[in-house]
Amino acid sequence: MKKLFITTVFALGSLTAFAQEEQAADATETATEAVAQDAFAEVALEEVPEAVTAMIETNYPGATINKASKNEANQYKLEVSLEDGTSGALIVDEEGNAVQQ
Repeated sequence: MKKLFITTVFALGSLTAFAQEEQAADATETATEAVAQDAFAEVALEEVPEAVTAMIETNYPGATINKASKNEANQYKLEVSLEDGTSGALIVDEEGNAVQQ
């Protein structure tokens, strides 16, 4: 069941758009610019809160966190590999709760 959940999260995560458009109008024309939806900056794996690593260890035994990034809302984007060779990304808050996008 846990593998089904992580597979679903990975599938949905890959379909999520990472940019949105925002329109700005001035007196003569309307311009459109792309705005990054997720401003995650890479952090050292040691900086990931214990609650997050404990959630990964509990829900995905044997999983390895390969890369971690953090945004201003203290959400972590984790690139994770499972023992069966599959990999994907999860976004969780600092307490280890999955973040819906």
